[in-house]
Amino acid sequence: MKVLVVGNGGREHAIAWKLAQSESVTDVICVPGNGGTALENKCLNIIPSNCAYVTQDMTSKEAYVQIALHEGCTLAVIGPENPLAEGLSDAFWKAGIPTVGPKMAGAQLEASKDLAKTFMAKYGVACAQSRTFTDRQEAIAYVNAKGVPIVIKADGLAAGKGVVVASTLEEALDAIDNLMEEDSGKKLVIEECLKGPEASILAAVSVTPEGAKAGKACIKPFLAARDHKRLCDASKGPNTGGMGAVCPLDDITPLIMAQFEKNILSPTLKGLIEEGYDYRGFIFFGLILTQDGPKCLEYNVRLGDPETQAVLPLMDFDFLELCRAITDETLNDFNLQWKKGYVVAPVAVSGGYPREYAKGIPIYINENGFKKTGAKLFIAGAIADRRSTHAPKFESTSTGLVTSGGRVLACSSYGKNFSQAWNNAYDAMNAIHFENMFYRHDIGLQGATEVDE
Repeated sequence: MKVLVVGNGGREHAIAWKLAQSESVTDVICVPGNGGTALENKCLNIIPSNCAYVTQDMTSKEAYVQIALHEGCTLAVIGPENPLAEGLSDAFWKAGIPTVGPKMAGAQLEASKDLAKTFMAKYGVACAQSRTFTDRQEAIAYVNAKGVPIVIKADGLAAGKGVVVASTLEEALDAIDNLMEEDSGKKLVIEECLKGPEASILAAVSVTPEGAKAGKACIKPFLAARDHKRLCDASKGPNTGGMGAVCPLDDITPLIMAQFEKNILSPTLKGLIEEGYDYRGFIFFGLILTQDGPKCLEYNVRLGDPETQAVLPLMDFDFLELCRAITDETLNDFNLQWKKGYVVAPVAVSGGYPREYAKGIPIYINENGFKKTGAKLFIAGAIADRRSTHAPKFESTSTGLVTSGGRVLACSSYGKNFSQAWNNAYDAMNAIHFENMFYRHDIGLQGATEVDE
């Protein structure tokens, strides 16, 4: 069968790679894909603007549907949040294409932090106390009354960068001014600042009104992972889209998982059912492990990035069959099995990220050194373009890729224990080179993660 994957990041490369491992999959159509999926087994990139059968009068949703139908895809997997929030899943289902990704109504749990907080309060999900503001002066007065540290969040989608943890009053007031001017919206959510290490639990979801009546509604969590948001070692520097991830987590004990399932997962499932959502896809629980147990910081309505690059390599089951179980509402009967061991996945970024950075820089690899680590290279911000064949390092060769984004790639490395995975990851990273390449050296290490929201 043919599967269509929507998106062009490292998460989508990992999804396409995992789908391609299924014997039932003949082709993975990546729209638009990236330089990594262009080189991946069974994968084909299609850019809508380059398709003769995609006309200029088509909306983006219509173009995606047209590509899926023309290519004979019988399943779609939507990677990023924006097309989900805009209703692409609805359009695929209307065209008769089963889709992994919630319909538009459920996707608003990420598109609006205000809606998500209202949902959490309504269904008793353990989370930080918060208030929503549309008036700047009222927001300022609230912050002055509450004091710092405090968390300021833009209401809408902001690519993982619409959150400011203000440690001073000046930072909080600047955040209110800045976020109310951003495209992500003038509505703000202001939260108490919780203390503790962060964690991410991705999960498969299969909920429909009809399925709920038949007892089929289900959320199945994956192994816990941890993203590292800050740019520099020891969680210093500005917030980014993610500098690396590790899976699983030794500090997620059976007790914490039991608390998570009771106080976060179960009430979330109840809410999805009672709101009448058609939610067949993935959900991301952004957690903070407080002294009172885990609390939910946010929902994402898709797989996390770069957590996906650390979690999917540990899956010991057919990812296509999981996707089918989600869409046909047999998830309750699906058995999630996991490989023993760890994956560490540091991310290499362009110099200057998350601010201004250059593009079009050739990427090189020491193939022998990289191969010894057993690592998998997941491309995020790179495209196929042979601009140079001159290798700047001894025994390095051109990958045929050049940088096209801030987060360029991840070296996802397995080990039977954490130490082995960590060493493999950084040996692999040392075999990659592009000008002004930058990465953290402490992904997964103790003390490397944020200790508050």
